[in-house]
Amino acid sequence: MRHYNIIDFGATRDSQELATEAIASAIEAASIAGGGTVYVPAGTFLTGAIFMKSNIELHLSPGAVLSFSTNPEDYPVVESRWEGVKQQVHASCIYGNDLENISITGSGTLNGNGQPWWEKRLKRPEELIYPRPKLISFDRCHRVTLKDLTLTNSPSWTVNPICCSNITVDNVSILNPADSPNTDGINPESCSNVRISNCNIDVGDDCIAIKSGTEDTEERIPCENITITNCTMIHGHGAVVLGSEMSGDIRNVTISNCVFKQTDRGIRMKSRRGRGGTIEDIRISNIVMDDVICPFILNLYYFCGPRGKEKYVWDKNPYPITDETPCFRRIHFADITARNVHTAAGFLYGLAEQYVSEITFANIDISMAENAIPGRPAMMTGIEDMNNRGFYLGNVRDVQFRHVTIENHEGPAFYIENGEDVEVMDCRSKNTNKPEQLVEQVTVTPSNHNISE
Repeated sequence: MRHYNIIDFGATRDSQELATEAIASAIEAASIAGGGTVYVPAGTFLTGAIFMKSNIELHLSPGAVLSFSTNPEDYPVVESRWEGVKQQVHASCIYGNDLENISITGSGTLNGNGQPWWEKRLKRPEELIYPRPKLISFDRCHRVTLKDLTLTNSPSWTVNPICCSNITVDNVSILNPADSPNTDGINPESCSNVRISNCNIDVGDDCIAIKSGTEDTEERIPCENITITNCTMIHGHGAVVLGSEMSGDIRNVTISNCVFKQTDRGIRMKSRRGRGGTIEDIRISNIVMDDVICPFILNLYYFCGPRGKEKYVWDKNPYPITDETPCFRRIHFADITARNVHTAAGFLYGLAEQYVSEITFANIDISMAENAIPGRPAMMTGIEDMNNRGFYLGNVRDVQFRHVTIENHEGPAFYIENGEDVEVMDCRSKNTNKPEQLVEQVTVTPSNHNISE
């Protein structure tokens, strides 16, 4: 396969002159020839948005940096999804649609120079006529590979394939400041056959978030057949998150052999009435967590985002089950250790009309932090700050705990509110003032009064 060096097409290393046209010319030449490798040599190249074509590998050699412009005019407006809804957005730093066989590889760096974009988002949102660029995003593409890269300072989400299939992300490091807004790591959205492995992700929002669009998305396309393995995740709001945009369904996901360090939450699933969709057939195993707020969240009263504070979302009385009713089921956790947990060992809360169901926890070892910081394990109305709590379950059915140990907790190890067929077998409570209080089960009848923040 032929190589097309961007310098041969007019790119100048370590210059303030944009290399956008030179890179586009190299991609076009390779495309005309039927495909090839566009080569970025060592050095820093300033560029605007790069539009990929089919059968192209963009290869960054060691020491190569594509440094992306902070000028909005260098990112043409395209139609894509933003937070699950199709709309006009700035093109991503690297973008493509309706392509096949595309790769971005090599030991170089993509630097999104996100600081000016973050400042606009936080301080001057009126200046954002269109949503910020993502670092890498593809729409409706087949066979996409990202390998061996360093991705840093993304203007918003870092990697966001949308309605794509057969995706491989391998040995990629993603580094965004912990306080940078909405700089998620890898967000497959309505994609199928996704493999994420050997990655290090340290970001300002969710490390990995699996999504399938909101109720405002006309196309209901599932996100399915996803494997996540051998990854480390640091600082994010959640290590691996499913939802809350899940209207097209999320299913057939395995997460294994990962380390979560100082992420707000560990495994987090979230949705609410109005979204519809189902999260099902999820298996999580061989995970080590340290210094997380809460290791396990399954929350069907999530209130963030448009219409999230309406009574329909927060009301604890049952509603009729319709296509707008989300569902979590067949979710299994095994062989997981969590140390220095702050709020609760786990938080599972289904809808009054649609219980979270068919959940298992096996061989789980949780130790609460000695100096835990109180907080809410889940973003929902009616839950107060807590710390050092055990598992908090509400509106659950067919849940099984086997060989689960919880250390240094306050109150019962398992608090169950409106639970059916909950089994606690061979579980232990350690270093608590009330070792005899392993399980507390209550039935709560919702009131009709307004619960406000």
